[in-house]
Amino acid sequence: MAHADAIIVGAGLAGLTAAAELGDRGKRVIILDQEPRSFLGGQAFWSLGGLFMVDTPEQRRMGIKDSQELALNDWMGSAQFDRPEDAWPRKWAESYIDFAAGDMRPWLHDMGLRWFPIVGWAERGGGFADGHGNSVPRFHLTWGTGPGIIEHFVRRCLEHEKTGLIQFHFRHQVDRIDMENGAAKGVSGTVLTDDTSARGQKTNREATGDFAYEAPSIVVTSGGIGGNFEMVRKVWPTDRLGPAPKDMIAGVPAHVDGRMIAISEDAGGDVVNGDRMWHYTEGVKNWDPIWPAHGIRILPGPSSMWFDARGNRLTPPALPGFDSVGTLREILKTGYDYSWFVLTQKVIKKEFALSGSEQNPDLTSGKWSEVLRQRLLSGSKATGPVEAFKEKGEDFVVADTLSDLVTGMNKIASDAVIDESRLRAQITARDLQIDNPFSKDAQMMAIHAARNYRGDRLLRTAKPHKFLDAANGPLIAVKLHILTRKTLGGLHTNLDSQMIGADGKCVSGLFAAGEVAGFGGGGYHGYNALEGTFLGGCIFSGRNAGRSKTIA
Repeated sequence: MAHADAIIVGAGLAGLTAAAELGDRGKRVIILDQEPRSFLGGQAFWSLGGLFMVDTPEQRRMGIKDSQELALNDWMGSAQFDRPEDAWPRKWAESYIDFAAGDMRPWLHDMGLRWFPIVGWAERGGGFADGHGNSVPRFHLTWGTGPGIIEHFVRRCLEHEKTGLIQFHFRHQVDRIDMENGAAKGVSGTVLTDDTSARGQKTNREATGDFAYEAPSIVVTSGGIGGNFEMVRKVWPTDRLGPAPKDMIAGVPAHVDGRMIAISEDAGGDVVNGDRMWHYTEGVKNWDPIWPAHGIRILPGPSSMWFDARGNRLTPPALPGFDSVGTLREILKTGYDYSWFVLTQKVIKKEFALSGSEQNPDLTSGKWSEVLRQRLLSGSKATGPVEAFKEKGEDFVVADTLSDLVTGMNKIASDAVIDESRLRAQITARDLQIDNPFSKDAQMMAIHAARNYRGDRLLRTAKPHKFLDAANGPLIAVKLHILTRKTLGGLHTNLDSQMIGADGKCVSGLFAAGEVAGFGGGGYHGYNALEGTFLGGCIFSGRNAGRSKTIA
């Protein structure tokens, strides 16, 4: 006798979305998660809350002319699909663009979500119209950041919990998907000891019992591998990106461990594009960590100068905020796994944002008064969290002179020495480009182009100025680490989120959504992400699973 119509493994955003949709259809759902109830919402809670949407009122108010055709061109130029197993990912990408340009915003708006009026311009690309990158700003920052997204899906699920349609079972670690005659029968696993750790901290794995539940449909929404360095290194594409970094920091909690991937494969699922991944190059060690090796990504504007470990300027398109994978490749080519930003107080004040709900309390609060106080009424200072990193973060060097800055950089560098005269020559050459509104320097061209967008001019791009002019100081250097974040490949699925086996056929009763499915199809991003597409992919693939007619 089945305990439910569907069992969902993972109480993150994709799982909550699928559960809410199934509950709306009157289906009985069991949601299992290895973490405590206080972790409800998963890693989406910690996100900045950005969503990739197309041709929205927010874009039009900012003078942005976007279209489904342009967005699809950008996506395909970024994805660079080139494998037979990309057939379903391509269909997922096309379907997501339809969603992002159509039903997505009104559906979410009706649910209660709202967005910051200035649309962000993330991942600006590598140089050609048919290549990687966003042609226009599409990063819609949700009021309330990550918590502001998950609260609406949590609310819907809790309403169904009250009626008995949804049951939550926390501290339930799934060890097996039970199959019978090639079809899903249920799941079984270990009940873990209660844990009162704060949200995001590493919890215990002490067993206190076991469990088994039956259902004809199993939906795996367990997330990626970014908290598991061993697994990241195992699938690292050395031939394409170079050797895996010896030193990495974690952009996600330890429970993002990838353990359900092998369990799903044992049940008949198939992983495709496992070598495609999305890790950031602008990571800094958190001075107040929550999870092991906790890192924070700097979301930079375009003005910081980017240097390798030896102080050589990176070449375009390795510019801040332009081409994440390309820049990762360039950094690893140097033989080092870190790099440097050099900037001024004027740049950090206007251009530095830190990824994460906890690093943006003003936006997370959803209060205009807090945003104005933090971002416009703070004088020469950056936001409070950024200033705290500047003061307390071990990767930050602040100095009044370049000589003192280089001394500080070499003090915290692990194994490379920066030559002051070489660094000074490069910054001086850049400063000579400031006197005109035109330039031969590709980064200066990009800065002028960015300031043509009034959103960047208002909040995200500093007015061009000379770095070595003391009036613009102090000078700041930031040591940047490789920060693990997202798995772009994953369990192969069709548009109903049904798992596809190695034989190309659907596995009866098995589904996957969110990051464990490469956000749809086993990797709807291809090789590159356009940002705002991780949360968006969790919502979209979870919705598809919850609406699938194959969950009868």
